[in-house]
Amino acid sequence: MPAYEFAVKVRTQYLAEQSNPERDQYVFSYTITITNTGTIAAQLISRHWVITDANNVVQEVNGLGVVGHQPLLQPGQQFEYTSGTQAATPQGSMKGEYFCVAEDGHRFEVPIPEFVLAQPGALH
Repeated sequence: MPAYEFAVKVRTQYLAEQSNPERDQYVFSYTITITNTGTIAAQLISRHWVITDANNVVQEVNGLGVVGHQPLLQPGQQFEYTSGTQAATPQGSMKGEYFCVAEDGHRFEVPIPEFVLAQPGALH
């Protein structure tokens, strides 16, 4: 029985040089490592993000692939990419899912656990 599983690891960084707190612009990067922990090759087709700032303003983002790629991952293979987002508050969070298709045609979703975006010193 094939297993359809991807593992997702996230690292975030506050980009002070691109941010402008006086104008409520806080820029963050996030680096995501996706690993095919299943038993069958699968391709990441699209993504859905839910981005929430400290004022509970929610922004949803949908799109094909990640950073212009739709990686096909063999079992055990990884794909890493870095992207970014801007928020109106010094902290917020992101979560979402990837939509994938295995080489046998099976479609599945990979949840992206919620992670925190925070300007250093913003969390008390």
